[in-house]
Amino acid sequence: MGRLTGIWRSWSARRRALVAVGIVLLAVGVGALAYGNLKRPPDVFDPGAQFVVEEEPKPDRKKPKDRTTEWPTYGYNDARTRFFPSFSVRPPFGSSDWSIQFGKLLEFSPIVVDDRIYVMDIDARFYAVDAGRGKIIWERRIGSLNATSPAYAQGRLYATNLEPGQAVALRARDGKVLWKKALPGRSESSPLIFRDELVIFGCECGTVFALDAKDGSIEWEVKTSGAIKAALALDDGTVYGGNYAGEAFAIDAATGREEWRTTTSGGSFGRGGGIYSTPAVAYGRVYFGSIDSRVYSLDQESGNIAWSHSTGAEVYSGPAVADTPGTPPTVYIGSADDNFYALDANDGSVRWQRDTGGDITGAGSVIGDVAYVSVIGKDIGTLGFNVRTGDKVFEHELGEYNPAITDGERLFLTGYSELRAFPPKSLQKIRDKREAERRKARKEKQEAPAP
Repeated sequence: MGRLTGIWRSWSARRRALVAVGIVLLAVGVGALAYGNLKRPPDVFDPGAQFVVEEEPKPDRKKPKDRTTEWPTYGYNDARTRFFPSFSVRPPFGSSDWSIQFGKLLEFSPIVVDDRIYVMDIDARFYAVDAGRGKIIWERRIGSLNATSPAYAQGRLYATNLEPGQAVALRARDGKVLWKKALPGRSESSPLIFRDELVIFGCECGTVFALDAKDGSIEWEVKTSGAIKAALALDDGTVYGGNYAGEAFAIDAATGREEWRTTTSGGSFGRGGGIYSTPAVAYGRVYFGSIDSRVYSLDQESGNIAWSHSTGAEVYSGPAVADTPGTPPTVYIGSADDNFYALDANDGSVRWQRDTGGDITGAGSVIGDVAYVSVIGKDIGTLGFNVRTGDKVFEHELGEYNPAITDGERLFLTGYSELRAFPPKSLQKIRDKREAERRKARKEKQEAPAP
């Protein structure tokens, strides 16, 4: 060190200055290189990406009837769009028809089939509930830890569990366990059913499984590079999903052949863009959120990024995607930055966004012309926004993660550990009128003179 000091002192002032400037320039260059490598990549927009809008079935604007519709899987349909195109169930709502307190966390929303609600709590206790009366029909403990919704097909229910890592099939009418299949890892990937033959889901071991619906045997499996935490989506014979390695992928549902794999953009300082969000498939696109704080739209055929939109924090939520009267096709999705976004499905531009006052980690849903979302925060619960204007039109204390579904007659809200059924006031008026007519008929019969 002393030798170096002596050499430095022996140099002229001009030479010292030149060396100092060189050191500074070198440091700036290294810093710029590091910043270039570690800064957050910009958002992507491909104006030439395909966007296909097919004619949607006309929404039901008729008065509510005593006829229900099924919501047989997580996200309403296999494409996981979470859009129920009916205007029969909308605010304002009357007082609840019934309420059930399960006592344990209900992280994922139930499904509804044949006037029955099927739901699982965190302890992997499976319940069948009469949707009209709110009475438990049967219950069955199938594991010890659960964070999924079940799926229904051909009189059977299918579920996956975190602990033990397994897939299970039950008979819907009485909850009898038909088969169980042990997995090499835990699963919180709500299953989907392909052609009533295959049960398809992901595993934290990084593998996508397709099991025979009859006996649980493995039909095919595809290994990916990271843990698969979310549910998968299905459209036109192709399964779409993502993993914690930041990969989005497409797999042929019949054969297990991989069709494409795409990597998310990631965040600053080399942080990855892991995917927890369940994708939704619509308009020739695949939509999902990422831990790198972005919402993505991918070309369904190629996997190329059509657009990405940055939010202020991680996006764990799955999107709801809907084409409603008076609005363009829109992606409705929440972020841990407390905002609920309505993004144009074609180009990712913001139609509107609302600060909800708390984290959003669960998927929202669109029922008719209202987008519902649950918020984690004190005294917040579930909020509903008009899809066209973004105005708040509904608010209820119940709600934590995946909030609102419907059977076409009632709104079912899931709270932390409670489930409630709300009829629209329009339906309640019809019920009151019918009940008044029945009372009048009984009274007239009682007062009628004996023959």
